[in-house]
Amino acid sequence: MVLEPVTVDNTTPLPTIHVISDSVGLTAQAVARAATSQFGVTDPCIEVLPKVNEFSDIKLFFEEHGAHHLEVLGSDRLLVFYTLVDETLRLQLKVYVEKHPNIVAVDLLSAAIDAIAEVSGLAPSTKPGGLHVADENYFRRIAALEFTIAHDDGRNPQDLTQADIVLIGVSRTSKTPLSIYLAQQGHKVANIPLDLHTDPPRELEDVDSTRLFGLMTTPEVLINIRQRRLGNASAVAASYADPEEVHRDLEESRALMRRLGCIVVRTDNRAVEETAQEILRYYERVHPVSSDVLI
Repeated sequence: MVLEPVTVDNTTPLPTIHVISDSVGLTAQAVARAATSQFGVTDPCIEVLPKVNEFSDIKLFFEEHGAHHLEVLGSDRLLVFYTLVDETLRLQLKVYVEKHPNIVAVDLLSAAIDAIAEVSGLAPSTKPGGLHVADENYFRRIAALEFTIAHDDGRNPQDLTQADIVLIGVSRTSKTPLSIYLAQQGHKVANIPLDLHTDPPRELEDVDSTRLFGLMTTPEVLINIRQRRLGNASAVAASYADPEEVHRDLEESRALMRRLGCIVVRTDNRAVEETAQEILRYYERVHPVSSDVLI
């Protein structure tokens, strides 16, 4: 089934993005979402043709989708993002597109591969799916995720010194999302919640301060997030979002962060990815990733 295009402000349609890949197409989908977000759409319509190994499959895909667009939208124009490492398939697609001006196709891999080959002097592999291969780095990421899940929200504090990165912060400062994101990059992460009524684990004192990151936000942002989090239960747990309580919560956590000598990172009004990159910039200055580790 071909999905209908989404709209911006209900007036300007964004086209369906057709992804063609000789792997699973995740790279092209990520680029598609990043591009459409610039038009106010973060969940665009994407049609994927994965695991392609015959050009006849690509040709049939074009013909079927072009016919559908012509019937439903009155135009057979197609927007295509493709990631093909097979040179033969890539050339066949390019030739086909040149003969069919209704197709706008974007090659997402060739320029990057060619640039790396030119600078490095190395010959690229032509094997699809290299990003998802189950190699040593894959298993390292799996181990990091398992460690991170087992050490979420203060669990197993006796293992804190085994973590690559330890995050501390009050409730609703994005500790868990950041932990999972960093684990997906291959880092073992533990996170410790801070609050006024519970003493932090004594094992925090043993963590190398260059691995310790304090997450901080503004009282206004935190109050708003906590109020939304409580919803209809606000009357039951009013102190959770009480301004005075929130200010005290942040002040106590800031004092602990100063005492531990950890690096303080702001999370207010920032995407998880943006905060994670700031953490990694600090972390990798002191703990550089080995050249044989690709995360």
